[in-house]
Amino acid sequence: MTLPILSIENIVLNQVLATKEEAIRLTGKILFDRGYVQSSYIEKMLQREEMTSTYMGNFVAIPHGTDDAKQEVKESGIAIIQVPGGVDFGDGNIVKLIFGIAGKGDEHLEILSNIAIVVSDEENVEAIVYASSKDEVLSFFEGVN
Repeated sequence: MTLPILSIENIVLNQVLATKEEAIRLTGKILFDRGYVQSSYIEKMLQREEMTSTYMGNFVAIPHGTDDAKQEVKESGIAIIQVPGGVDFGDGNIVKLIFGIAGKGDEHLEILSNIAIVVSDEENVEAIVYASSKDEVLSFFEGVN
């Protein structure tokens, strides 16, 4: 049985996160708990963040594993965390929407592209940050599964 890349169970609303590390660990934990990755993938996500920030601008971060983390990915998946109060990703970059990504092979490139299209519109980001239901968040990504 294959998991959908994005499902309602992969979305977490109204989180309050103190640090970038806490945010990345929670994102990785969702991917792990839902069966997309092995637990070691979370450390690879933290290593990747040390190499270069996954902050993308427009209140969005897209943490993912290092290039050598592919073997820890069981299935391609996305976790979405909404942080309305924001979390500092360093250098004053505040993140309110976190997309954790695990991609098998090159599948993550298409996933990234679909996310980028949605979050390039500031109105979409704001609507997702303040969405009151998981269904509302999911509706922005209907084509991403």
